[in-house]
Amino acid sequence: MRISKEGEKFFCPICGNEVVVTKVGGGELICCGEPMELVSE
Repeated sequence: MRISKEGEKFFCPICGNEVVVTKVGGGELICCGEPMELVSE
């Protein structure tokens, strides 16, 4: 899942890490070798 805006929350279903985007720079968040999932708000 590509990052598109500040404030988006991502979750790793493998280890449980959560990330909140503070600056959009493009690309994709990867954790435990897999793309992180966008948390619906």
